[in-house]
Amino acid sequence: METKEKFKDFVKNNPILLKHVKDGKMTWQKFYEIYDLYGEDKEAWKDYLVKESKPSTSSFDLPNFIKGLDLDGIQNGVNSLQRVLGLLQDMTSNKTQPQTNNYKPRPIYKHFDD
Repeated sequence: METKEKFKDFVKNNPILLKHVKDGKMTWQKFYEIYDLYGEDKEAWKDYLVKESKPSTSSFDLPNFIKGLDLDGIQNGVNSLQRVLGLLQDMTSNKTQPQTNNYKPRPIYKHFDD
């Protein structure tokens, strides 16, 4: 099996590496270079394969939760929702009001000057 395939299997067995790449701390290229040089040596991977302890569900960290919020995305979502509600309101208010038709057809036998 070639090195690239072995590396793919190594990543599948150690999904914590994906978190480092998503966080922008490492790239797949750098991980592959480490794997190519050291293989699966525990000393080479000790900084990256440390299992993070999950915080208990009973302790909720509000400041970190607020820091993680995308306020611009939330504002865009609220604005979109307001526009949709405004359109729905306009549509329902038009249906409830009787439409007045001010058009009166001109009799066929009359001319414009009559």
